[in-house]
Amino acid sequence: MQAIARSTKDSEKNRSKYSYKRKEQRQRGSINCRKASLGWLCKIDQIRMVGPVRPQFVLFGSSIVQFSYGNQGWGAALANIYARKADIVLRGYGGWNSSNALQILHQVFPKDASVQPSLVIVYFGGNDSMLPPSGAPSAHVPLDEFKDNMRRIARHLKSLSEKTRVIFLGVPPVNEDMIREFFGNDTGRTNEGCRIYSEACLEVCQEEEIRIPGIDLWNAIQRKENWLKTCFVDGIHLSAEGSEVVVEEILNVLREADWEPSVYWKTMPSEFLGITPFDSENHVQIM
Repeated sequence: MQAIARSTKDSEKNRSKYSYKRKEQRQRGSINCRKASLGWLCKIDQIRMVGPVRPQFVLFGSSIVQFSYGNQGWGAALANIYARKADIVLRGYGGWNSSNALQILHQVFPKDASVQPSLVIVYFGGNDSMLPPSGAPSAHVPLDEFKDNMRRIARHLKSLSEKTRVIFLGVPPVNEDMIREFFGNDTGRTNEGCRIYSEACLEVCQEEEIRIPGIDLWNAIQRKENWLKTCFVDGIHLSAEGSEVVVEEILNVLREADWEPSVYWKTMPSEFLGITPFDSENHVQIM
């Protein structure tokens, strides 16, 4: 009877210790989640969602990136082209400028991540170019500061791994009449400002210590016939026709780049090809 009582007591003690541990874990989890809601990162180690691991392409930028999955956007088009070849990861933040990007750069792209992206496509500059309207708060970043921010972004991304490739998108043009129609007269966004910041971004790409591909969207979009009426949904953000230009320019860079391994879709293997003779990848034709 004493042995039974002692055993029961020990069991209750173990249960109590286990309950306390579980409570402590829940509290830590709650604290971590509260930290995450304040912009902290919750680190979850050694969790693999699905496999096999594919090359990861990250789209990082402001609203041109965030909205790239809507309106038959360029992000969605890349996800379609690279289905079964690479995972397209969206990290877009509407209204942000290059200074905002630096605040979270190491959280979005930690150097100690077990898997680093194969490709990062970066777009900032449109909001940076906006002159402060009537002295009101603005996302404007002075040109020299913008260039330094883009250098810092490029350096960090290139340092992630020897195989991480980086492309910068220059600032696309805008339709100023459409902007006034949708947003009013005092936005501070002009086509000339976009040109200046686009050229600055492309200059950074060519600097000796940076040397990454830069895509001149400001000129590429304006080469499209009737671009003012067809390439925008609101004068700033891209329509399906505008996104077509972005996709074409990105694929041109990926096709011509002397990168090993290549990240051009035609050179990359499709996942699980050969499992069935009815596989659509045996017959697919894309662009």
